[in-house]
Amino acid sequence: MKKKLFSALLCATMVVGLLAGCGGGSSSSQGGDASAAGGDSSAHTYAIVTKSAGNPYNEREAAGFKEVIEASGGNCVVQNPESATADAQISVIQSLISQGVDSIAIAANDSNALASVCQEALDAGIKVLTLDSDVNTAVRASFCNQAGVQEVGQALIDAVYDICGGEGQYAILSATSQATNQNAWIDAMKSVQESDEKYSKLELVEVAYGDDEPQKSTDQTQALLTNYPELKCICAPTTVGIAAAAKVLQDQKSSVKLTGLGLPSEMKEYIGADDAHSCPYMFLWNPIDLGKLAAYASIALVDGTITGAVGDTFEAGDMENSPYTLSAVAGDESASEIILGPPFKFDPDNIEEWAAVY
Repeated sequence: MKKKLFSALLCATMVVGLLAGCGGGSSSSQGGDASAAGGDSSAHTYAIVTKSAGNPYNEREAAGFKEVIEASGGNCVVQNPESATADAQISVIQSLISQGVDSIAIAANDSNALASVCQEALDAGIKVLTLDSDVNTAVRASFCNQAGVQEVGQALIDAVYDICGGEGQYAILSATSQATNQNAWIDAMKSVQESDEKYSKLELVEVAYGDDEPQKSTDQTQALLTNYPELKCICAPTTVGIAAAAKVLQDQKSSVKLTGLGLPSEMKEYIGADDAHSCPYMFLWNPIDLGKLAAYASIALVDGTITGAVGDTFEAGDMENSPYTLSAVAGDESASEIILGPPFKFDPDNIEEWAAVY
């Protein structure tokens, strides 16, 4: 824990000056020591496409990505679409293709709708990588996965079980209905619940979608409270959704409790074990580290260290789990993913220290 916190604090210190460049549109820059990323990337341009502008989680991913690319001596381009839609991402990816960048790392809003434009990028000789949320595996080299799908699903359904006292109604507040990462985690939650008698007294009443928009997530939370008076828990596997839901529940002094995936800095005032707080505990990983991992993987793809094949290995600077090995995707053994690490639990005992990090 101390090692992780020290590393994250160091990372956060370096990132402070970078976040301003991740708020919208695009940014590009060059500089830094090429040896920092394990190779000379000075002749190459690496792009990252986030889900949307104004998303704090995405901003931190982009900051981590930018930090590594600039330290390697490469050019970094950050593109934040105006909205969390496939159409908005397609537009910026087409622009990057026309610019002739060397690689594009994409946090996908839709796995299938982006397939055509990703293929266009591949046909143009551009390396395509995904992070946070995947596309069709045939049109990318690999996927930087924040945590194993089953591990996330297990952690979330266990939290719901704990908070509900083993029985009762719960709802899920997700991002968009097409978001591949949220959908995979939700499917994993359902699978665990259906396969184990332990969870038989839990009832999932609805999966609502806030589209990763604060106001819509707020409205959806209020609708859940109105429509399900016996509701015990809301699980929000999205940082935008959980922050919106937490505020609604706490402001209304609701007895409904919350868990899911959130940013410590945004959730600090809502984490607590008493009735005054809406969220007993939640989970996440370090989005800065996920962005860094995607940058190291992008560099390795461009310089030929990896091709995206299962079993490929690459160095990722001083990241705790380096070197990383590409593993097979469950259900698609020919496709690869790179798992950052297991989900981390944030509770009243550690939320203050982590809120100072990210």
